[in-house]
Amino acid sequence: MTIFLKRVYEKPAAEDGKRILVERLWPRGLKKEEAKIDEWLKDVAPSTELRKWYSHDPSKWAQFKKLYWKELGAKKDVVLRLAKESKQSKVTLVFGSKEEKLNNANALKEYIETKLK
Repeated sequence: MTIFLKRVYEKPAAEDGKRILVERLWPRGLKKEEAKIDEWLKDVAPSTELRKWYSHDPSKWAQFKKLYWKELGAKKDVVLRLAKESKQSKVTLVFGSKEEKLNNANALKEYIETKLK
């Protein structure tokens, strides 16, 4: 699998491969043409309730990831398609958070790499 992570506010690059936004909301202050997003997968983003509860609080990371993985388990069709695509070509999961490690894109990547090998 070839899955990379990149903040949506970073400059897009050819080596990103397919750029997939994995956020429920469009990132603030960014025009769609600037983002160079190939696909916007709102369905794999955490639920609004979970996202608001987590609020990027590092002390909630373990619980957030557990709850988010449970949500992903109910979205197997979309997640399996994403995993299959990442086996065939380079995929970059694009996220909006300032937090580069403890974010939903990182949790999604880990879910795909560990649960869907």
